[in-house]
Amino acid sequence: MTVPTLYEWIGGFDALLRLTTEFYRRVPADDLLGPVFAGMDKNHPEHVAMFIAEVIGGPKLYSEQHGGHPAMVRHHLDRHLTEQMRRRWINLLLDSYTDLGLPADPEFASALVGYLEWGTRLAVINSQPGAKVYEHAPMPQWGWGETGGPYIPKKPVPPSA
Repeated sequence: MTVPTLYEWIGGFDALLRLTTEFYRRVPADDLLGPVFAGMDKNHPEHVAMFIAEVIGGPKLYSEQHGGHPAMVRHHLDRHLTEQMRRRWINLLLDSYTDLGLPADPEFASALVGYLEWGTRLAVINSQPGAKVYEHAPMPQWGWGETGGPYIPKKPVPPSA
């Protein structure tokens, strides 16, 4: 069996765009995150979907069209994000994810949450005073990690007679 990328397993770009669109639909009503994203560009959900897609094994559209990881870091400079904001972002994204019925297997969830934890912690660091952009920083690449691939149940073996 060929192990699919996380991008393939979630359902490709359409699934990620549905996720980011639903997430950012919920953000304005959130008392903590609403002000952070007030005035956000109407294409923001698509740009975030492109970034996540590239990170989890999809096409390199964010790098080609928006400048890759250094560009993403620049979007966080001097935003003064807090741990509380970071955790709310993850919770709201995971609520959106669950409500959309995207893959719920533990292996995928482990990989996704691992990336979200890493990425949001990096965003908080890059939002603080004095953070710098490293112009040649590579795009993060995320895979299955410790799980090694998706859970695919095996058919039960009938007991021998």
